[in-house]
Amino acid sequence: MITTQNLYSLLSLFNLLLAATVIFLERRNVGATWAWLMVLFFLPGVGFILYLFLGQNLSRRKIYKIKEEQREFIQHLTDRQKQDIRQIHFHDPTMIHYQDMIYMNLASARSLYTQDNDIEIFTEGNGKFASLLAAIGEAKHHIHLMYYIVKDDGLGRTLIGALAKKAREGVQVRFLYDPVGSSGLSKRYFRLLTEAGGRSAAFFPSKIPYLNFRLNYRNHRKLAIIDGSIGYIGGLNVGDEYLGLDKRFGDWRDTHLKVRGGAVFQMQTQFVLDWNLSSDNKIGDLAPYFPEASHPGKVGVQIVASGPNNDKEQIKKAYIKMIHAAKQSVWIQTPYFVPDESLMTALKMAALSGVDVRIMLPGKPDHPLVYWASTSYLGELLTVGVKCYLYDKGFLHAKTIVVDGRIASVGTANIDLRSFKLNFEVNAVLYDTGTAAKLQSIFTEDQHNSKLLTEEVYRKRPLFKRFLESCARLLSPIL
Repeated sequence: MITTQNLYSLLSLFNLLLAATVIFLERRNVGATWAWLMVLFFLPGVGFILYLFLGQNLSRRKIYKIKEEQREFIQHLTDRQKQDIRQIHFHDPTMIHYQDMIYMNLASARSLYTQDNDIEIFTEGNGKFASLLAAIGEAKHHIHLMYYIVKDDGLGRTLIGALAKKAREGVQVRFLYDPVGSSGLSKRYFRLLTEAGGRSAAFFPSKIPYLNFRLNYRNHRKLAIIDGSIGYIGGLNVGDEYLGLDKRFGDWRDTHLKVRGGAVFQMQTQFVLDWNLSSDNKIGDLAPYFPEASHPGKVGVQIVASGPNNDKEQIKKAYIKMIHAAKQSVWIQTPYFVPDESLMTALKMAALSGVDVRIMLPGKPDHPLVYWASTSYLGELLTVGVKCYLYDKGFLHAKTIVVDGRIASVGTANIDLRSFKLNFEVNAVLYDTGTAAKLQSIFTEDQHNSKLLTEEVYRKRPLFKRFLESCARLLSPIL
């Protein structure tokens, strides 16, 4: 007969084995290691279950199966551009100051630099999805969509109906979704599309119904590619709440880009990699999806992707490089702010060097634990002169950085450890003063709908909030 004492001893043994795994095998950073040890020892049994769902390490596994000739071709293009970086004739002459950043993204993420792009900025869902649906309606060869959250609601059904219509016309339609982000989505949702000849696939699906041990390592990317010539990238998922129709959030403030030009090929490459990882119906002949065409755009772009399958943290490195390059200003918008020590140090150094550092977060939380951790980091930055804003007009979900009104980043990655280490993300790094100035102007407009969090106000917060912040801060490495 198993007694309570025997059960406790068994759980303690499990915890010891897991602790050994965390410390000696996983080779995590020190903060994450201590956070997991706290969970394991203070929550025996429960900690073990949490680790099964959240604690596995993917960084040493090669998950993308790329043909050797394709790998060599990509490496050849990357090496050639690295060699020619000093000879690039920039359409925007001020971008010559960012050659080292372009080189770093090439070296760390194989992010080719193109400067024949046009960029259109959307700050809310209605405009973005109206544009996407129009582009879908004009598609001639293929439509590739990848979203973290897909909901079977008004917008979701409108989108799937438009895709099914194009599939019946003979257009190739592929829809990749994340089954954890889209946890409430029934497979029946895609029936209309698949019956019309389109295809859908789930990224890292569970082999056991309703039980997915990979709650980390989710595909947080949001990409849409139409005929290899138009691409969409940014923070908007598929659902009515992203149109501002959810009363809990109200107006939904996001940032999304429509891209035309060479950068679309990089977005297409990422989609093909993720699709071939997830679907049995793999894309073999790539030529039809990369049409030869010139585009008269002038905006420089690098598409930077990162994920837990390696430990390079390419997007985080891009953020830090941008901050270190700042001479005048760093303006950041993010729904979640749980930075690691390296990013906090970069922001502090910038502020202490006289750079105008501003950070804008939503004024209302959707994930309280993350929000409490975020405000604790804001409090630390207030002491070195960083201006912190809390957006009040609905929910702020934009993921943007603008530096000196010259360069910017828009994409799917938040300023948190989950985006840097645990999720698959993709960002567009923009090298163009005109585009950066537009994003800076959008930030300024958003300030009118925000409250400035001062150091004095922060110091006067209630004691229970300080306690919640402290607890959340301790767990921040695994949030």
